[in-house]
Amino acid sequence: MTETPRAATLAKFASPVDRFHLELEPLKEAGTKVAGIYCVFAPLELVRAAGAVPVGLCGKKQGPIPDAERVLPANLCPLIKASYGYALMNSCPYWAASDFILGETTCDGKKKMFEVMARLKPLHMMRLPTDTSPEAQALWLAEMKRLADYLAAQTGIAITDEALRREIAMSNRIRTALLDLAAFAALPQPPISSLDMMGVFESRTFVLNQEGYLADLIALREELAALSAQGASPYKKGAPRILLTGSPIGRGSEKVLRLLEEAGAVVVALENCTGLKSVVGHVDEDGDPMQALARRYLSTPCSCMSPNTGRFTLIDELTRQFAPTGVIDMVWQACHTYSVESFDLGQHVTGDLKLPFLKIETDYTESDVEQLRTRIEAFLELQAK
Repeated sequence: MTETPRAATLAKFASPVDRFHLELEPLKEAGTKVAGIYCVFAPLELVRAAGAVPVGLCGKKQGPIPDAERVLPANLCPLIKASYGYALMNSCPYWAASDFILGETTCDGKKKMFEVMARLKPLHMMRLPTDTSPEAQALWLAEMKRLADYLAAQTGIAITDEALRREIAMSNRIRTALLDLAAFAALPQPPISSLDMMGVFESRTFVLNQEGYLADLIALREELAALSAQGASPYKKGAPRILLTGSPIGRGSEKVLRLLEEAGAVVVALENCTGLKSVVGHVDEDGDPMQALARRYLSTPCSCMSPNTGRFTLIDELTRQFAPTGVIDMVWQACHTYSVESFDLGQHVTGDLKLPFLKIETDYTESDVEQLRTRIEAFLELQAK
């Protein structure tokens, strides 16, 4: 990558902890409750309609894992271990600020970890169905209503349809703004790096002031449009274009994304939970708001769904929009649902989409960085031939 002008507004997304504390203090003084969440299945609109604010707690760094392994098995997904390690040692400012936790049954590892975590803070478990059938929809709607009752008990604020519609409209505006930013990666030479784009998307889990956040997203879009018009890009012409899918990544666990950048590739689409998967699909603003929320969230194409046809549909759509030259499926060790699904995904990518495919299984440590670098560079070289 070469040096290129960066959008000034990116600085506002660089230090989410500082921004979070600055905005949190007056809310706490006013009695606002903070809900700690770990998954994109947690309905943010419902949390906000109850007068609480959601904050992401998903562990994405290696540091807390040794502490977690005093309780949890070593051969467990690093995301689960890091999440619990932060809670056990009370070393995460977002955990410390949370008044209660929203867990979910997306995988067996997280489900059992939440049993242990519930000893540390009040925790409500959302029982997630594993398909999108009418019967599953009915179960999930009942779970949403059960969550609404829990939130009202925690905050003392009853959730109204009016409040839900207000929060749905705002969340849809934020999703639209994030999708507008992601669309810059469809250009031959995007005006923003993949790492910077990851940071912007990840920051949405730490938003307390939605209006201010939305204004920053719109300002960033205008700056990127200006940079693009000037021909500014951190990427060389003809750089390999990668669609990165699989397990969630973020600050501290972005080594595969970083290695791709160092090799001169551009990740044109980050499909996972910290990327596009979390914002595609708006909530219907007409009709019953609770039913609309249930439909939208249950349609999330996570590997915990069986069958997970939605993920293949999404990857097809992203392939058409962003024209990748290859697909990389990055799976955390012991993330069994994504690992099992990887075989069928590879068959689909190479057979139906006619694109090269690479599965990478790794953890949060840096021990395999050079091995990964070699594999990634070889994968990119094959695309150049």
